[in-house]
Amino acid sequence: MEATLEQPLINRIASSSLVTLDLEEMYPPGEIVPFDLKAYLFMELILKEKDFREALLALDWEQYRGKNLAVFCSADAIIPLWAYMLVATHAAPYVNDIALGEPAEFAEKAFLKKLATLDMQPYEGKRIVVKGCSDKPVPASAYLEITRKLQPVALSIMFGEPCSTVPVFKRAKV
Repeated sequence: MEATLEQPLINRIASSSLVTLDLEEMYPPGEIVPFDLKAYLFMELILKEKDFREALLALDWEQYRGKNLAVFCSADAIIPLWAYMLVATHAAPYVNDIALGEPAEFAEKAFLKKLATLDMQPYEGKRIVVKGCSDKPVPASAYLEITRKLQPVALSIMFGEPCSTVPVFKRAKV
């Protein structure tokens, strides 16, 4: 005699009150490209203003259209602050965004900028699962920051996937 299911299968995870927050969705749109000031240094030590201005004018900025520019200097040189300002002035009409640092630092800053403006009202009094798996690199600082922001409003915070979570925070019953 075969066993039969008398009740339909129910996806308890889908019907639960858990709210999944996927930080990967906050990854900055567009490619992150490096802009190394080392290429503009005289003898890899000094940035000459006149030469730098001419090089920036001659540069095909169109290659950066729709991209994110990570501006840094890989040489051990002192870069005057106005140099960063000049790069920003030339790049602004073309790039999605620009930030100081290597590409990984750019991503981290973009996450933190996005998290700073995140509306926390939809998470108030909710059980939150901060998704753990992603195809794009989510920096550890983003997990730290989202926890800091959720803790005052969320009922609980978990890490992972709704089917397998690690408890991070649970509001004490009053």
